[in-house]
Amino acid sequence: MVDVDYDLVIVGGGPAGLTAGLYAARARLNVVLIEKLMPGGQIATTDWIENYPGFPDGISGADLVVKMTEQVKRFDLPIESKEVKSIELSDGIKKIDLGDKSVTTNAIIIATGASPRKLGVPGEDLFYGKGVSFCGTCDAPFFRDEVVAAVGGGDTAVQESIYLTKFAKKVYLIHRRDELRAAKILQERAFANDKIELVWDSVVTSINGLLTNVVSVTVKNVKTGESKDLKVEGCFIWVGTSPNTGFISDAVKVNDWGFIITDQKMETSVPGVFAVGDVRNTPLRQVATAVGDGAIAAVSAEHFIEGMK
Repeated sequence: MVDVDYDLVIVGGGPAGLTAGLYAARARLNVVLIEKLMPGGQIATTDWIENYPGFPDGISGADLVVKMTEQVKRFDLPIESKEVKSIELSDGIKKIDLGDKSVTTNAIIIATGASPRKLGVPGEDLFYGKGVSFCGTCDAPFFRDEVVAAVGGGDTAVQESIYLTKFAKKVYLIHRRDELRAAKILQERAFANDKIELVWDSVVTSINGLLTNVVSVTVKNVKTGESKDLKVEGCFIWVGTSPNTGFISDAVKVNDWGFIITDQKMETSVPGVFAVGDVRNTPLRQVATAVGDGAIAAVSAEHFIEGMK
C-alpha cells in the first residue's frame, strides 16, 4: 500500500460531510474534512427545520449546524478551511489540489452540495444583492413592510415565502404551474396566509429596476401568453439547485444535470470515490437523507480502505 497523507478526505461540510466525518473519526481513520466556507452548507441559512427526527418542536438550521459541528469535534475530526481546485484519480491514489498545496488520499467522499439555480433572465445578475436574493433567512429583514416576489413551487420556495411574511407586507409567489409541488402541510400554511398571493401558470421574464434597486418583475402567463409587471422591491428565487462539481471535471460519471451518479454504497464510477447529499443523483434532498448518505459512504470508504491493506 502506497504511503498517502490521509486514509480519507471528505470534501464539503454540510450535514452529509459532517456525518461522514463523524463516522470516519469514530472508526479511527486518518481523515480530514475540507470546507471552503463555514461548516453547515445550505442548512446554515435555513430558518427552521421541523422534519428532522429528534427535534419535536423543530430547530433552526444554524443551531443544528452548531450541534453537528460540536459533535464531530468531540471525536477530534480535523476541519480545514480550504477550497478544492481539482482532483486527480490516476493510478488509484487520489490527489487533491488545494491551491497552496496538494494532498493524497486512498479515498474521497464528495459532499459539496448544490447551489441555487438561476432563472437566466435579464436583471437577475445585475440586481443580485440589490433586491435579488436566493436566501430568505439572509435577506428578508431588508424588506420589512415592503412587497416582494418569490419564484418557485417546491418545499423551499413555499417555506421561505412563509418566512418572508414575517417581514414583508406582501409576497407574490410565482409558479409556472397551476399547483404547487411542496408538501401539503406547507401548501396549507401558504394558502392560509393572507400576505401571500399566488401567481399561477406564470414565469418571470425580467427583473426591472434602477441602478441600485429592484422596482418590478415582468411575469408571463404560460397559458395565455399575457405579460404584466408586478411592482416589488425584491425578488427571491427558489427554482431548484445545480451541483457544486466544478472541480471534478469529467473525473466521475454524472447525469444529464451534472449530479454525480452513485450506487447504493454511495460509490461513484471510480473505486474509492464516494458522493453524498445534494451533489449526488438522488430522489430527495433533505437533511435526513444527507445524513444517511454520509453514514453509508463513511462505512463504505472504511471497507474500501481496509481492502487496500
